[in-house]
Amino acid sequence: MLSCRDVLGWLNEYLEETADLETRRHLEAHVNACPNCWVIFDTTKKTIQVYKGMEPLALPEDVELRLMAVLRRRMESGGSAAPPA
Repeated sequence: MLSCRDVLGWLNEYLEETADLETRRHLEAHVNACPNCWVIFDTTKKTIQVYKGMEPLALPEDVELRLMAVLRRRMESGGSAAPPA
C-alpha cells in the first residue's frame, strides 16, 4: 500500500488524470482508507474546481514586479523559489 508521502507525490498526476490505471487504483485505495489524505485530496480537488470556474485576474503591476524580483533572486542564488517555512 502507498504511504501518505507517496499519495502527495502522485496527487497532481491523479487529479490531472495522467497517472496510470494501477497507480490510480492504489491512490484511491489509500485515500479511501486514510482520513488525512482524503481531506487533502478532497480540498485540493475542490480548490481546482473553484479556480477553474473563475475568471483570471491580472496581478497589479507592482505585485508582479516584486514577485518576479524575488523569484529571480532565489533562482540566481540557487535556492528554492518557495519561501522559508
